[in-house]
Amino acid sequence: MAAGTLYTYPENWRAFKAQIAAQYSGARLKVASSPPAFSFGQTNRTPAFLSNFPLGKVPAYQGDDGFCLFESNAIAHYLSNDALRGATPQTAAQVLQWVSFADSEIIPPASAWVFPTLGIMQFNKQATEQAKEDVKRVLGVLNQHLNTRTFLVGERVSLADITVVCSMLWLYKQVLEPSFRQPYPNVTRWFVTCVNQPQFKAVLGEVKLCEKMAQFDAKKFAELQPKKETPPKKEKGGKEAAKPQEKKEKKKEEKKPEPEEELDDCDAVLAAEPKAKDPFAHLPKSTFVMDEFKRKYSNEDTLTVALPHFWENFDREGYSIWYSQYKYPEELTLAFKSCNLITGMFQRLDKLRKNAFASVILFGTNNDSSISGLWVFRGQELAFTLSEDWQIDYESYDWRKLNPDSEECKTMVKEYFAWEGDFKHVGKPFNQGKIFK
Repeated sequence: MAAGTLYTYPENWRAFKAQIAAQYSGARLKVASSPPAFSFGQTNRTPAFLSNFPLGKVPAYQGDDGFCLFESNAIAHYLSNDALRGATPQTAAQVLQWVSFADSEIIPPASAWVFPTLGIMQFNKQATEQAKEDVKRVLGVLNQHLNTRTFLVGERVSLADITVVCSMLWLYKQVLEPSFRQPYPNVTRWFVTCVNQPQFKAVLGEVKLCEKMAQFDAKKFAELQPKKETPPKKEKGGKEAAKPQEKKEKKKEEKKPEPEEELDDCDAVLAAEPKAKDPFAHLPKSTFVMDEFKRKYSNEDTLTVALPHFWENFDREGYSIWYSQYKYPEELTLAFKSCNLITGMFQRLDKLRKNAFASVILFGTNNDSSISGLWVFRGQELAFTLSEDWQIDYESYDWRKLNPDSEECKTMVKEYFAWEGDFKHVGKPFNQGKIFK
C-alpha cells in the first residue's frame, strides 16, 4: 500500500483528486500544505524540492520509499486501488477516457468562465459566452451518459468520478445556478451523490451549490493585479536639463527588474487570496517552539527524545493541553469509516496546524469502538472558537482541559503521544491512531 506525502497549497482542487483516491484505497497520505512542512512560493523553489520536482509545481508526491511523482492525475492514479482504476482492461480504458475528458473538455471552459468571477483573469465577454456554450455541451454529454447510470464507470465510484467531480467543483460552487443546471438533472444528481460520499466529504467538507451565478468584479480584479510603478514625468527645461552624459550614467545605474515567476491559473488563485488575520495574534509570544517539538516527534524516538523535549520546553502560560472524546460512539461502525471521521476533521483544520498538535486514537473493533485524543493548543482556551473555519467538527466531542502538572496529564501525554500504554480510562484496546501536526 502506498504511503507518502502530498505537497500542495490549501484548497487545491487538483490535490483533492489524490486525497479522495487515498480515502478510498486506504493509502497512507500525509498532506503538507502549511509551514513548517510546506510553504508555497518558498519550499517549492528550493534546490531540494526542485531536484525531485523540476517544474516546482504542486501537487507533488513523495513516497516514504523516496518514489516521486508530479502531475495530479498521475498521483491520483498511483494512490488508487484496482477498483478505482478499473479492474479490467475495458473499465480501465473507460476511466482513462473520462480523466482525459475532464482535462480537455471541462477544465478549459470552466477556467475561462470561473476565473474572471474570482478576480484572477480579465473578463472577456466573447470568451465567457463561448465558455458557457462549451460547458452546456459538456453537461449535455454527461447528462445523457448518466441517464441510466449512477456513476460514470461501473456501479461504484471510480477515479473517473473523482476526477470529473473535482474538475467541476468550481463550476458548481461559483456559476452553475439552479436555472442553468436545471436541464441537466442527471449530472447534478450524480455530482451531489459523489460529494456526499464519506470519502469525498472527508476531503471537500460540505459542498454548497451555487444559488446565484457569480459575475466579473472589475474592482476586485484591479485590486488583485500587481501594482506597477508609474514612471516619473519628464521635466520641462532647456537643453542643459538633458545632457547625454547624464543619461548614460543613469542607464548604467538602472537595473532591469527580475522577471516575475509565472503562475498557472490555480496557483494564481492562491496568490490572489487575501491574507487572513491570524486568530492567535492577540496572544503574547511563547517560549515553546511548536515546530521544533514537531520535528523531534517526527524524526526521533518518542519516549527517549520527543517527550523529554516536550516537558522540558512546554510553556504552561502560552499553551494548554486538552482531552477530547467523541460523543457518539454508538454511531461508530467499521474501523475505516471511524478513521475517516478523524482524518476529515484534521483536513478541515489544516490552517490550525501551526499552533496545535494532537494525537487522536480509535479504540476497539468494528461496531464496538470509541475515539478520544489529546490536543495541545496555543493559548488557554479551545482554539476552535477563534475561527469559523474550525468549528465544523469540534462540537461532536466533549472537551476537558488538563492540568499539565498532574499525574493524569503526564500519563495521558505519554500514552497518546507514544500510542502505547494501559489506557485505563478507555477500556478498549488500541486500534489505530492519527497525528495532527
